[in-house]
Amino acid sequence: MAESLKVTLVRSIIGRPAKHRKVVTSLGLTKLNRSNQFKDSPAIRGMIKKVSHLLSVEEINA
Repeated sequence: MAESLKVTLVRSIIGRPAKHRKVVTSLGLTKLNRSNQFKDSPAIRGMIKKVSHLLSVEEINA
């Protein structure tokens, strides 16, 4: 299991369901190609799985 995850928004949230938009904004991703880094946890993994078609995820081992 990775120590942290780097999540990047690679597809637009325009025209997506409201639940998907809320998940993406709660991850702190507001514009395309913006990234955010999170500690690896089941809650974050669940959010990523919900909108995985919009994101790019990299596992970072420190």
